[in-house]
Amino acid sequence: MLKKRIIFSLLFSEGYFNLSRNFRLQRIGDINWLLNNYDFSNVSRSIDELIVLDVTKGKRDSTLFLDAVRKISEDVFIPISLGGGIRNFDDAKIFFDSGADKIIINTSLFDNSKLIDDISSVYGSQSIVAYLDIKKEQENFFLYKNNGSEKAKVKTSEFINDIADKNIGELVINSIDKDGTGMDFLYQTIDLLPFDITIPVLLSGGAGNFKHLYSALSDNRIDAVVTANLLNFVGDGLVTARKEIIGNGINLAVWN
Repeated sequence: MLKKRIIFSLLFSEGYFNLSRNFRLQRIGDINWLLNNYDFSNVSRSIDELIVLDVTKGKRDSTLFLDAVRKISEDVFIPISLGGGIRNFDDAKIFFDSGADKIIINTSLFDNSKLIDDISSVYGSQSIVAYLDIKKEQENFFLYKNNGSEKAKVKTSEFINDIADKNIGELVINSIDKDGTGMDFLYQTIDLLPFDITIPVLLSGGAGNFKHLYSALSDNRIDAVVTANLLNFVGDGLVTARKEIIGNGINLAVWN
């Protein structure tokens, strides 16, 4: 049985790391602030993977972004996934050449789906993470792209079924409604998945404490949880959460 995972996500925009609530960013600090306030060599012992997303809404500075990633990764020895602005193969190659174990694709899933095959033919399907941002409007669910700013013109269930069959390694389901609220995940989004999906499913948006992570990881449909809430898990928050989750019988990796 594959072990379940806890994944931490960092949101980078215009040189600063941010909190996000319903996709509205709140600037927290630059890379120096992050390194002074987070001991990532210690944090990395409490998470299984790290995601770093460039969510800059305007023109991205990949040099600035990748320099921050390099500084973070110097003492971190877990898989790192990078995303943000991947529109063609060269964009993905830059991230892989900079040390990414996986790359995250959102907007290009809708605008350039051939890119998945282009990347997987060189780096393998396991290196591609499809990231779907979902918003509930009345009783219906819609997919969004471009940092949640644009509703995708697709039928949600059909599109999810199609993406799940492509050459990707994992699928992230992220709730815009629950993003940054700390009020628990929106499990209805998981109901949108095909019952026979064969790739790992990661649930994101809404984690605020240990109980939220534990409940999600207890769900057989969910292989990993993603949290980007810097403040809810500051200090020993992630360390404590992992110990509690393992103590309650969840199959997470145990390190000495």
